[in-house]
Amino acid sequence: MRRPLFLPTARQLNWLLVVAFLAVGEALYLRYRVMEYGVESLACQAGLRTWLCDTFQLTMLLYPYQAFGAVALVAALLNLLRPSLVLVALTLAAGGFGVVVHNADLSALAAGLLILSLAHPAPLPE
Repeated sequence: MRRPLFLPTARQLNWLLVVAFLAVGEALYLRYRVMEYGVESLACQAGLRTWLCDTFQLTMLLYPYQAFGAVALVAALLNLLRPSLVLVALTLAAGGFGVVVHNADLSALAAGLLILSLAHPAPLPE
């Protein structure tokens, strides 16, 4: 008897879409509002203390290390070994954020592994 494939239900898929859209939306807002807009970028670099500037500083700290793509890749590999809804959500969020802020190499690889994990059998119930 074959085990069923890992496939999120419709309700779980809706939550995954919310997570993915929020992550990509935040990345787009951050990129086009702060990173590529000179006035906001200079204000943040001069020491403006807002949540947007704090997010910008954190992103600029993690960007050279390809952290978003690395997190997405690790989560996708773990999801490939043992499928989990939490790992799918983490991969979608980190991968989406990574693609938008130019960490696309590892993020795209993570997206491919995430697609492959849908062909993996679901874990056995405990």
